[in-house]
Amino acid sequence: MPGEDEEDEAAACAHARAAVRLPDPAIVERAAAIFRAAGDPARLALLAMLSAGERCVSELAEASGDAMSTVSQRLRVLRTEGMVRRRRDGKHIHYGLADDHVADLVRGVLEHADHIHEDPRPTGRGSDDPRPEGRSSKRRKR
Repeated sequence: MPGEDEEDEAAACAHARAAVRLPDPAIVERAAAIFRAAGDPARLALLAMLSAGERCVSELAEASGDAMSTVSQRLRVLRTEGMVRRRRDGKHIHYGLADDHVADLVRGVLEHADHIHEDPRPTGRGSDDPRPEGRSSKRRKR
């Protein structure tokens, strides 16, 4: 009978592991804000550059080819979300990653992006996706 196998599988899965606990909603919202800040390609590129060490705004602007004011605005967003810190040295302000968590996050997401880029199935779907290659679950507008 359809559905019985699914119920048996769900029951077996529930007994095999501890109950799933939802994280604190405030922490989930905070984490989402961090992902939004890092989700912009230009800001993520800044984070990647800072993962090599502290840099001042002029160095980051030169490396990115963007105006210093643009880079400063991007750094402000990242700083607001606690992803970067700044240190004044005379007239220069040096920026760096806030801590090892940020460094791990940046490294991990870039490695993951490179990994899925190398995947022979560029659809982003898992290997257990039943849809044929080239088919999408999105409906066409008529």
